[in-house]
Amino acid sequence: MSQTVIPEVDHQVLMALADETQPVEVQALALRLGQDQSKVTASCLALGQQGHVEVQELTLLELKLGSKGQALSGGPLPERAIVQALQRTGGSAEMQQLAELSGLEAKEVGQSLRWLKTKGWADKQGQQVTLLDGGRQAVDAAPGADEQLIAALAELGSATPEAIAGRGVDLTAGLALLEGRTGVVDRKERKRRMVQLSASGRALIQGGIETRREVTQLTSEMLISGQWREAKIRPYDVTLASEPVFPGKEHPLVTVFQQTRHVFLELGFSEIVSPYVESSFWDFDALFQPQDHPARDMQDTFYIGNPSRCRLPSEELVQRVRQTHESGGETGSVGWRYEWNLGLAHRPVLRTHTTACTIRALADDPRPPRKVFCVGPVFRRETVDYKHLPVFHQVDGIIIDEKASFAALLGTLSAFYSKMGFSRFQFRPAFFPYTEPSVEIFVWAEAKRDWVEMGGAGMFRPEVTQPLGCKAPVLAWGLGLERLAMFRYNLSSIGELYRARMSWLKEAALCRW
Repeated sequence: MSQTVIPEVDHQVLMALADETQPVEVQALALRLGQDQSKVTASCLALGQQGHVEVQELTLLELKLGSKGQALSGGPLPERAIVQALQRTGGSAEMQQLAELSGLEAKEVGQSLRWLKTKGWADKQGQQVTLLDGGRQAVDAAPGADEQLIAALAELGSATPEAIAGRGVDLTAGLALLEGRTGVVDRKERKRRMVQLSASGRALIQGGIETRREVTQLTSEMLISGQWREAKIRPYDVTLASEPVFPGKEHPLVTVFQQTRHVFLELGFSEIVSPYVESSFWDFDALFQPQDHPARDMQDTFYIGNPSRCRLPSEELVQRVRQTHESGGETGSVGWRYEWNLGLAHRPVLRTHTTACTIRALADDPRPPRKVFCVGPVFRRETVDYKHLPVFHQVDGIIIDEKASFAALLGTLSAFYSKMGFSRFQFRPAFFPYTEPSVEIFVWAEAKRDWVEMGGAGMFRPEVTQPLGCKAPVLAWGLGLERLAMFRYNLSSIGELYRARMSWLKEAALCRW
């Protein structure tokens, strides 16, 4: 009967397990065989798939001292040092005096008051700390479970709950006493593989097995000597798990900014920029936003104290905007019917929208046809929640064209969100002081199972365009980009985009459309 030929490592594993009646840990098996643990693990998994061995995975809890625990392991806990100092002073002392007597810093004494009270060792009234009966007993008592646990981990380095219990330490009580002391004891789950020969494996050994040497790659020496003719090339299983690789890449939010630019450039737009600190004239007045509008209040807008004034454009343009606010000017509107204040127009603000950028571009060159966009940060006094931040990014754009229509606006926005990977979006009627008709854009957020507003759009009113010298229709929009990124990457909160959560940053896809 011919013997079964198997790889060398598989042969070693099977023969080593043949004499075992109990499961063996893979790490211990690798040490016994003098083989690399990864090779033995791969062999066990392969033999397990063939049914020749049984592999069992156990999850073990490993405990070790954290950074604060290591600092505490060099002597008594701060609260024990304090009760010893109180005992020497007759049972009572002031906070400052305790720091000197215990050898602790004043900050450590203050932080220890919580544990002194929890353990019933001392109490504090004003600046006076008084020793209680529990503290007097603790002075000469054996170390508590928390102190024993710290000492055991300091000696062992790291240990399982079973190893700690073997030293007579009450782990449950120790952890309970250390509850709330972050950084003292770190807990980590570890995988432990146990392997045992199966009935199929024993039958394989009884039928006879012999080993063969396998190679994973051909070397120049094998080619020169001719050994490659007898060599057995080990096949690769491309379905097996491999170590993940995390290449260097830009932040996912930056990727969204870059893709936004790419989409609008593909659509034939030109990119423009403007300063972050803007005059109220360009941020509000040129957009026909009245000077008593709630959005211009201090609680909604970040005003700049230094400098206290911004330069305005030409006197002629400023006067046309003034007249439009007060009486409608030559636009056919009645305006807002109030006395426009030049001083308020000079006030500098952190721009509240990137529309301040596109309105500047419109004033610089109002001649059609023209398409421009701007991507950049804006600043508002928002209450922070899962979809609001005081600093966020927008993409603003305008289309100046004699044939521009509301349908063209909706088509442009549909093209943008489709290219950014959203298949479900809708437009709802809205009101803005500077556009008519106006819409708000909503996308379907799968993570929230709800429609979420992404920005506003519309056709600039004549009160906006005509004072700037533009007679053609102008389509305009301002869209939030953080929300877009938040729902693209299935994040529950917009703030997660700015937290240095390495696990998410590593796993975020390099390319996602």
